[in-house]
Amino acid sequence: MRRMDARRLYWATSLVFSLGTSTVFTLDMVYQVKVAGLDALQLVLVGTVLEATCFLFEIPTGVVADLYSRRLSTIIGFVMVGLGFALMGTVPRFGVILLAQVIWGLGWTFISGAHDAWIADEVGAENAGPTYMRGTQMGQIGALLGIPLAMALGSSRLALPIIVGGLAISGWGLVLALIMPEDHFSPAPPEERESWRAMLSTAREGASLVRRRPILLTLMLVSLFMGLSSEGFDRLWTAHLLEGFSLQAWAPWSDAIWFGLIAALCTVTTLIATEWARRNVDSQDGHRVGLTLACIYGLMVLGLGALTVAGGLAPALAGLMIYSAMRGTAEPLETTWINQQIDSRVRATVLSMSGQVNAVGQVLGGPAVGAIGRAVGLRAALGISTLLTAPIVWLYGRTRGDSSAEITSK
Repeated sequence: MRRMDARRLYWATSLVFSLGTSTVFTLDMVYQVKVAGLDALQLVLVGTVLEATCFLFEIPTGVVADLYSRRLSTIIGFVMVGLGFALMGTVPRFGVILLAQVIWGLGWTFISGAHDAWIADEVGAENAGPTYMRGTQMGQIGALLGIPLAMALGSSRLALPIIVGGLAISGWGLVLALIMPEDHFSPAPPEERESWRAMLSTAREGASLVRRRPILLTLMLVSLFMGLSSEGFDRLWTAHLLEGFSLQAWAPWSDAIWFGLIAALCTVTTLIATEWARRNVDSQDGHRVGLTLACIYGLMVLGLGALTVAGGLAPALAGLMIYSAMRGTAEPLETTWINQQIDSRVRATVLSMSGQVNAVGQVLGGPAVGAIGRAVGLRAALGISTLLTAPIVWLYGRTRGDSSAEITSK
């Protein structure tokens, strides 16, 4: 089969992957609650296993992309991610679902970095920026298309969108094996390869930076608290709506329709909020960005708190949409703000360290919140997630006055 133009294939792959994952994720938590019957602790452990898998295998799988082939790494990743999803939808048992997380999480680490590095090799790093932007747009289109597809498939059987989405991703991996070019790859030199030694070096350099600049400790604490709080919310809000409210009393729709509509509403409100921030927040004004982030996290606390304590469905959904929209808006602003604080010479170190701290927070916080949910109830678990989010408001509030200072390597 004739090899496809690299740019067009990158855009098509971004669309297909987002379409497949959106089809899976729109209803996967409903499936885990309603079909597999997982309780609060089990729901969170599923996420913990996934996060731990990604954390542990990110570097070993990166060796494949660095030494052998970005193309090969991407193909392996697509096939494994899809098979993991399909397995999860085929066998609704806790142990099998955990195994599925390991498979698709491992597959994701093969894709992570490799796909973007592949297109940079093929079109040249100086031309990759516009290609990435178009790829992001194609991914957004795919994600929006996946929601109604999941609703249609899930209305007949909740497992169906998970299986179909997984098979579509694996199938695209096989297509990539036939049409994906790789004409400009050369193995990375030793000093640029990911390794456990590099991770330890990052940790040592990061610890040294923390000692010299207290604001870096604030950044790490933000990552830690977000990791501690987010895993409980991500894994339990669906179960909370299913168990705490009678959705069908409001409208006689299937769970697939209900949660598809909820996903669509959250997506639309996030797009509106991010567009407002883009137009109204001066990204060059570090003081303004820091103040905005403090306000955004304050709204996240209010939204999650409303979802937790609301006695009616309408205020619960309003709280969910506020939290989701603010969380989506915070991410690009945080990236902007953090980069304003960090000198380019240590930027990669700080960002890598921040990601590691967030992952550790998720692994540590998830099971604890899940155990509370099993022992006391889902409202109590979500309440803990709310409390764990609250310190971020104070952290951003106290640093905005120092927003003009950069973290440097000196």
